[in-house]
Amino acid sequence: MTVFQLLMLGASAFFAFKIFEHIQTLQDPQPQRDDSNQNEPKSADAFSPFDSEALVEKADLAFEEKDFQRALALLIEADAKDPQNSDILFKIGYIFQQINDNDEALKYYKQAVEIDRNNEYIHNSMASVYRANGEFTSAKMHLQESLEIDDSNPITYYNFGNLLVDMQHIEEAKVMYQKALDINPDFSEAKEELEKL
Repeated sequence: MTVFQLLMLGASAFFAFKIFEHIQTLQDPQPQRDDSNQNEPKSADAFSPFDSEALVEKADLAFEEKDFQRALALLIEADAKDPQNSDILFKIGYIFQQINDNDEALKYYKQAVEIDRNNEYIHNSMASVYRANGEFTSAKMHLQESLEIDDSNPITYYNFGNLLVDMQHIEEAKVMYQKALDINPDFSEAKEELEKL
């Protein structure tokens, strides 16, 4: 070894020893004395002063302003504070659908529908994602579920008509558009689609 290499080796060993000495003097911080259990993981409440309802309200405002990323962040925080809330999960799914992330949207819709199987809006939204993905059988199943829950919603019939057009079932689609118009004669989109057929 050259003298330079010996000096470098000595310097490295010296610094390694000093670092080792310093580490030995460090102690774990003493836990603060209070009644809470320091070993428990922190809940979402520890990180935000807002409750889930306030977060949802803020998310709704952000959504109205088309600030989807902020709305999504607020809703995900609300979900952490209030897990198993089908409305929050539905809203998260809906925003993912608006930003064209159908896989994530479907994931949240599935969680929401597991909690609330009688929510026609969740079924309608799931049908919309399945239709966009070309999974017509699944879309039809969810639209039928939605109609079983509430057979007086013109939007469900309209959505069903759109699905049936995609499936090339034109006569059945006409029936669905007409049912939408029977419930709401001012439903201009249904009227336009029916006139196209």
